[in-house]
Amino acid sequence: MKALFKPEKIDLTKLQDINEASIQKIIADDPSILGLGDLILKDRERIQPRAGRLDLLLQDPETNRRYEVEIQLGKTDETHIIRILEYWDIERKRYPQYDHCAVIVAEDITSRFLNVISLFNGFIPLIAIQMNAYSFDGQIGIVFTKVLDEMPLGLVDEDEEIKELTDRSFWVKRSTDSSVKMVDEILEIINSFTPGYSLKYNKFYIGLAKNGKANNFVFFKPRKKYVRMLIHYPRSEEMDNLINENDLDDLGYESRGGRYRIQLKQGDTKKYNEVLLTLFKMADKYRNE
Repeated sequence: MKALFKPEKIDLTKLQDINEASIQKIIADDPSILGLGDLILKDRERIQPRAGRLDLLLQDPETNRRYEVEIQLGKTDETHIIRILEYWDIERKRYPQYDHCAVIVAEDITSRFLNVISLFNGFIPLIAIQMNAYSFDGQIGIVFTKVLDEMPLGLVDEDEEIKELTDRSFWVKRSTDSSVKMVDEILEIINSFTPGYSLKYNKFYIGLAKNGKANNFVFFKPRKKYVRMLIHYPRSEEMDNLINENDLDDLGYESRGGRYRIQLKQGDTKKYNEVLLTLFKMADKYRNE
C-alpha cells in the first residue's frame, strides 16, 4: 500500500532555472493543463502593435474561441492586469470574427487583485488561474487552478429594460417574409410538444412567450437568406452529437452566453423536423427544471 504524503510547496521566483518562458513552454506543449478545455496553440510571444508581446494565444478548435494568456511568476500587480486587458482588446479588434477571453496565469493571486479584476467581470470576459508548484523527489510539478471564472451573460429575457418591442412587419422588412415564416414553422414544432407559446418580436431578436411571460430557451435572428437560431443549453456531448450527426449548420457553441448557434435555410425546418423537436425538448426541459 502506497503511503500518502504532503508535497512541499515551493516559490518559483526563487528558482534560478525556472522563468516565465519555462511556464510558457509547459502550457504551449499541452494547453489542456490550464483546465479550459482541449485548446490548441495559435501563437507564442505574439507581437502586439506598440504594446509588447502576448505570452500565449490559444484557441478552441470546436468554437474557434480565442484565449489571450499572460503569465506572471510571483504576485500579481496592476501592470499585469493592464497588460492582459490591452492585449485582449487589441486581439478582439484585429480579429472580431472570433470570441475572445483574457486569461491571467499567476503564482500568487492576492485577494486585493481578485477584488479589482472582479470589477471588470461581466463586462470583459476574464479568467484568473493560479499556479502552484510542488517538489516531488527532486522534480517540480505545477498545478493550475481557476480562481476566477468569467461571469456568464444573462439570458436574453432576464433584463426587461434592454428590450425594445417591435412587431412582425419590422422583421419582415429587416429580413424577408419567407425567413419570418420559417420562425412560424419552428414555433409550430415547439407547440407540438408544449402548447401555448407565441412569438415575441423584439428589436434584436424574436423570442418566445408563454402566458404573457418571456421564456427564451430558444430565440431567433432572421436574415434575408437564413434564420440564425440560438438554443440555451449547457454544452454536452449528447447535444453536440445530435447537431453533428444530423448535419445541421453548426455555427459553434457560444460559451459566454451558454448557447448553441445553428443556421437554418429554406426547407430546413421540414428536413430537420425530428432533430429540431429533440433539441427543443432538451432545452425546454433544462430551462424549466
